[in-house]
Amino acid sequence: MMTQDALSVPVMREITPLSSSDCFYLADRHKSSFDFPIHSHPEFELNFIGNAAGVRRTVGDHSETIGDYDLVLIASPNLEHVWEQGECVSKNIREITIQFTSDVLPEPLLSKSQFHSIRHMLDRARCGLAFSQFTIMRVFGKIDELTHQQRGFHAVLSFLELLYDLSLADDSRTLSSSSFARIKTSNESRRVNKVQHYIASHYAEEVRLETLANLAGMTPVAFSRFFHQRTGRSLSEYIIEIRLGIAARMLIDTTKMVAEICYDCGFNTLSNFNRLFRKHKGCTPTAFRENFNKKKIII
Repeated sequence: MMTQDALSVPVMREITPLSSSDCFYLADRHKSSFDFPIHSHPEFELNFIGNAAGVRRTVGDHSETIGDYDLVLIASPNLEHVWEQGECVSKNIREITIQFTSDVLPEPLLSKSQFHSIRHMLDRARCGLAFSQFTIMRVFGKIDELTHQQRGFHAVLSFLELLYDLSLADDSRTLSSSSFARIKTSNESRRVNKVQHYIASHYAEEVRLETLANLAGMTPVAFSRFFHQRTGRSLSEYIIEIRLGIAARMLIDTTKMVAEICYDCGFNTLSNFNRLFRKHKGCTPTAFRENFNKKKIII
């Protein structure tokens, strides 16, 4: 069942079958096509898709064509996602969806050292987390086994073991940008957190390296090196990612003109905005808005 969000052009809000008395809900489907619209739901979701090369997967502002197998974890109540037919011609697709609520793994439990890796994985999965083909093959047996268990104490243990195994994968990658997903980024470094907070509050302005270096109490050269070591990206790459994520969110949540969004997000010229957007999102801002809206159903 689905309800309608209050966006300028609505995204469907799915009401899942998960019961308050169950730890998780599992659906095992064999299908020949994808026709469910883009949607979000408060429950967390682990979704496996097999034999579906050519399907187009969109999570937040990230979109790509999948291979034969796909496994994605979404741990955010408001992150839009959809799997579309794309160029897939398979008539024997298998989709296994596991949905669970955050209270299955409450904060007191996640704070224990034994659950550190799961907590870190769920934190990353707020932007959507895709697992490699190697990891999918490694855990598929446990996913398949759950389709035969589904209920009972031992099924819950198997589910937790599956999450733990996934949390140990070192080749998973986040999908949506944090700014599009409306997620505050956090880092183990107090200095990086301070700088990220400043950027989140001043992205529409000129963000100068010297200002950020002063916030961190470092020289510009030392800070640039330090930021890259702690975040895995350069300062300029990080700022562009934040601005583009906010711009993508504005494209689908508002009716503002592209040029207005461009300057509201801190870009100096429309041509530069269009170039960077195409480079990072694979399409122009106008095409992104149109494609996203086509995935929605208005009722």
